[in-house]
Amino acid sequence: MSFDPANFDAEQALTLARKTFEIEAAAVRDLADRVGSEFAQAVLLMLACRGHVVVMGMGKSGHIGRKIAATLASTGTPAMFVHPAEASHGDLGMITGLDVVLAISNSGVSEELMAILPVLSRLGVPLVAITGGVQSVLAKHARVTLDSSVAREACPLNLAPTASTTAQLALGDALAVALLDARGFKEEDFARSHPGGSLGRKLLTHVSDVMRSGDAVPQVRPETPFTELMREMSAKGLGASAVVSDSQRVLGIFTDGDLRRLVEKGVDLRSSTAGEVMHAHPHTVRADALAVEAVALMEQHSITSVLVVDDAGVLCGALNTNDLMRAKVI
Repeated sequence: MSFDPANFDAEQALTLARKTFEIEAAAVRDLADRVGSEFAQAVLLMLACRGHVVVMGMGKSGHIGRKIAATLASTGTPAMFVHPAEASHGDLGMITGLDVVLAISNSGVSEELMAILPVLSRLGVPLVAITGGVQSVLAKHARVTLDSSVAREACPLNLAPTASTTAQLALGDALAVALLDARGFKEEDFARSHPGGSLGRKLLTHVSDVMRSGDAVPQVRPETPFTELMREMSAKGLGASAVVSDSQRVLGIFTDGDLRRLVEKGVDLRSSTAGEVMHAHPHTVRADALAVEAVALMEQHSITSVLVVDDAGVLCGALNTNDLMRAKVI
């Protein structure tokens, strides 16, 4: 079909967009009115599953199924997507009697799904159907049927799957949310399945993962002359230096900010020692603490560097905001 941009009706496009939102929102609201004991039964089947929730669907329902499988897997329910057509050509071997199948079909009569229903029955695999055809073959084979029917599609021709796929997706999300709640799924669990995401970095990264250690940690004794203290700070580039005892216990810290304040007061620093200019009893953090705890400490006290100590207060590392930014914790 050819199209002349000069004939484009912007107002008509906006009208259809708003109508689409209204139709699809209504489809989801209708689900809330229909959801009942069948939904709870589906959740129980999936909670009791000792294998995988195997999601299946053809066409647009298949695309929705892939997303539902991914959401389930990332929220504590082992799941995978198996294409119904491929299942008839060998991939059915991926499904075992320990699994639960979640089959999605708006009509409930998808030929590819119909072909494998007898096999699933012989395997004794519990079948949950998401379908708009509540009297369909798929619904009759299912142990639990979730009604995803819609009054109409958002497509002006009432043909392209639009509102129906939105309803399917909403039901899948509802299952995932109910399952994660029933499993007691926490932020930490979510982070373990999303180690590359920002939440994963925040909840899985410990201070020991990002801190400087060994010779990279600036440190001096209390009797160290001020000039040597400044050399140590400049050489290590932390913006601060720990002041430690002979046994490596932290006595204090001296920072770039402390230097500026002393200069502003006109203090003669040439004859000073580290012990005389240090800030005693500094804020510290443990190496096994989460990096976000170090961030919170630094924000609370408006500091940019923090020393890392063990149970005995012995220096074992240091870090600053730059270290945390490089690790993408902040």
